[in-house]
Amino acid sequence: MTKNAGNHSRSKQLKQNPSVLDNFKPLLVDVAVPLGSYYLVKDAFGLSTFAALVWSSVLPAARTVWSLVKERRTNALAGLILVVNVVSLLLSFVSGDPRLMLAKDGGVSSTIALGILVSVWRGRPMMTAGMKPFLVKGDTAKEAAWQRLASGAAARSAAFRRKESAFSVVWGVALLAECVARVVVAYTVPVDTMVWLGSVFLVVAMVIGFVVGGGLVVAPMERMLAAEVEAGATERPARPVQCARAVAI
Repeated sequence: MTKNAGNHSRSKQLKQNPSVLDNFKPLLVDVAVPLGSYYLVKDAFGLSTFAALVWSSVLPAARTVWSLVKERRTNALAGLILVVNVVSLLLSFVSGDPRLMLAKDGGVSSTIALGILVSVWRGRPMMTAGMKPFLVKGDTAKEAAWQRLASGAAARSAAFRRKESAFSVVWGVALLAECVARVVVAYTVPVDTMVWLGSVFLVVAMVIGFVVGGGLVVAPMERMLAAEVEAGATERPARPVQCARAVAI
């Protein structure tokens, strides 16, 4: 009976403390698979951009509908990818003025930025799905500490959740600024210059997101997570007493 109870306890703990793969699952399923399928059907199978966008929207659409119908909630990442694909489909009809063609890519950045900022306003920061796996690293103690901090059960919960929201705000503002800069410069510099400068804007926005978000948010959150792990370890009941009781029984 003691052995069965131990096995049950271990299986329950595994369910409560996801592995590294479980932590990265939202990014893999909701972001990597749609993006990978887009390039696969476009480059490997030679489909048009329009067709590739349609096919790569199937999984995000299914995930979004499933979350709404079965789980009674919205899947933020899948929904955002779906909206981005729809916006890209609409922008694919834009033609004519070369400056407009260069500026239209800002529509994708602005869609992502607005989606991130709205998620913060709703109290469910979207960029957490990308940040959490790198902080938790599949460690069960860190996963448990994260849950306590995020749920409001820990002393540092308020500060932790503010940092969590700030990380998404940094990325949302950086991408929105990239969109504005892209549109402004598309109509002020020579077209040949904008062809390569647009990619620079996106890289700069991502660097800002990583550097500013890492320095102002991720590093403090990592320290709070470590402190909560230590606090949780000191509050954990002593196991030798439980074992002694089990032997006595």
